[in-house]
Amino acid sequence: MQKSGRYASLTLMGKSLLKSGTRLSALTFLSRILGLVREMTKAAFLGTSALSDAFSVAFMIPNLLRRLFAEGSISVAFIPTFRRYLETESAETTKAFLSATFTLISLLTTVTVGIGILATPLIVPIFGTGTSETVLLTRIMFPYLAIISLSAFFQGILNGVKVFSPSGFTPILFNLIVIGTTWLLAPAMDNAARAMAVGVLLGGAVQAFFQLPYVLKEGFRFSFTTVKKAFANPGTRKVLALVGPTVIGMAAYQFNDLVSTALAGHAGKGVVSSLQYSLRLQELILGIFAVSIGTVILPDLSGFSARKEWGAFNDLLARAMKIIALITIPVTFFSLLTGRHIITLLFGSAVFDEKSVELTLNAFTWHVAGLFFIALNRIISPAFYAQSDTKSPTLAGILSFVVNVVLAVALVTPMKGGGIALALSLASASNTVLLFVFLRKNPSVDVIKVVRSTALYAARMVVLSLIAAAPVYFLLPRVHAAFAGHGKLVGEGVPLMAALGVFAASGIGLLALTRDPIAREGLAMVRKRGK
Repeated sequence: MQKSGRYASLTLMGKSLLKSGTRLSALTFLSRILGLVREMTKAAFLGTSALSDAFSVAFMIPNLLRRLFAEGSISVAFIPTFRRYLETESAETTKAFLSATFTLISLLTTVTVGIGILATPLIVPIFGTGTSETVLLTRIMFPYLAIISLSAFFQGILNGVKVFSPSGFTPILFNLIVIGTTWLLAPAMDNAARAMAVGVLLGGAVQAFFQLPYVLKEGFRFSFTTVKKAFANPGTRKVLALVGPTVIGMAAYQFNDLVSTALAGHAGKGVVSSLQYSLRLQELILGIFAVSIGTVILPDLSGFSARKEWGAFNDLLARAMKIIALITIPVTFFSLLTGRHIITLLFGSAVFDEKSVELTLNAFTWHVAGLFFIALNRIISPAFYAQSDTKSPTLAGILSFVVNVVLAVALVTPMKGGGIALALSLASASNTVLLFVFLRKNPSVDVIKVVRSTALYAARMVVLSLIAAAPVYFLLPRVHAAFAGHGKLVGEGVPLMAALGVFAASGIGLLALTRDPIAREGLAMVRKRGK
């Protein structure tokens, strides 16, 4: 009975992961599609021009700080601490912790924004785009950091109680506002980049305040407190203790973007923008699956760790990694086959010409090669954060950063943007290996079993993807030649749809033929939801 009970528990856990992950992935899918439309809007107005590079750098600076302080601190330090407060402390004590956290976030981000605006003329020349326009765009968008940090705080509260949909919907609003603002304001402003910058600021504000009613609905209240009380609160002290090494590790990871952008800025006009377009395509897949699954499993992993339920911990981690392999490996093969057609269809225009396509394809080919490892890192890291271990992923991040910098410097001259993209992929692979090595420090985590089962499943996906890709390899050039000269939508869209149909049909057939357990579980859940 005990054994069957354990199997029943694991089955429910798997269904819960798929159900929560599917719901959040659906929202994230729409937001990433709109993010792609946002990049298409940017490509239509700016292409890979110097002005496009200026906007890319200007948006990257506050966005990098957002990822560092908002996403990093909230997801890996705030949520585990908040979960412990919910399970062990009174409502009044939890309210004091939230008020202290709210105060610290507001204070620190406001100070950072002020310093950033003043220091902008000293920062932007590092990236080879130190024009007055880049300075202006950066100053317009710097307050986005403070606004989006509050949004991340609200998201942390909601995710901590396993409410994911409102936070999953806010990026949709952000992208809609940026797209709409660009089309509406570009004719009235000196250039479209300024219109997009205004859209970023407005979109960030909507992201934050859209979530607040849901936080209040869950019964959580907070207010400003004194700075002394904020720093003295045991919960915020715990968060800050976790944030310290996390910020260092995230800084190493995000510094990859800084170094890559700086190298790209000096590698030639349009290289910075081509890398950003390529990363947008890559993040479309990462955001749909890796980030969603990582967000969903963190509260459960934290609970299993707190209760010392290591069997369930290992099973959940392995299951999440296999889902990532099921998705990213086939997508990688398909993207390598059809990259030029995807880029031309999505971004091609009078402004985004064949040279822009070549620049972006050069980066995309090597970015997508590391997709599986980048996605795995988003899944493995929560396994450490769930155990309140932020030092191990920090060290892994620092070491992989060193790998990335060395490789990027070595490869940027012969390969331009492609060398920078390849360096990131290889550094991500090294980061995956390091995370697995460090995960072995906890003897209760069966790393060997998890790695073995994931590696075998990944190898299986590679073989099936190769088989499914073979007919596409021979079919695509013929279909493309048949529809050439019929305009971008038909000339690129029809061959892509035909290739996708053949690849998907072959892949689904192979999964059915081999009775793939992960795919069968997902299909069973979809059928149950449809009834």
